Amino acid sequence: MSEKNIRSETIQAAEVNLELSLFQALRRLQQDAEMHAKRLARFGGLSPVQLMILQVLASERQLTASALSKRVSLTPATLSGQLDRLAERGLLLRQRDDQDRRRQWLLLTDEGRALQQQAPSLLPPEFVARFSALPEWEQHGITAALLRAASICGLED
Repeated sequence: MSEKNIRSETIQAAEVNLELSLFQALRRLQQDAEMHAKRLARFGGLSPVQLMILQVLASERQLTASALSKRVSLTPATLSGQLDRLAERGLLLRQRDDQDRRRQWLLLTDEGRALQQQAPSLLPPEFVARFSALPEWEQHGITAALLRAASICGLED
């Protein structure tokens, strides 16, 4: 076997190992997220996405669905269904703008705000504890790497 073929096979084997390692890490994150989502559902019947929507709305006085869609990284169609479910439960209101009737503001109700304030973290408590124990530079590095990985995986805007 030539040196060029050996080098090519070595590179190919390394790429397969890297791909497998990346897939396994992403799968573990997904499994942990699914387990935590089940825990969150037991609290007030909220999905992680619904809780994230409540948290974003709680941090803003009011948002349009378009602005919220960008903040929570959901398509308008997906967000609309989530908003309908939250409104049906009395956790948020849709309010028409006084000046521009085409614009609709999303606001938390008192019940929505109370539920959001009592809700557990979006992240599993074990993760939060371990992550908080890391040095700040490592926390920033992990956050940057995860954000970059998400941008690589996500659809182009």
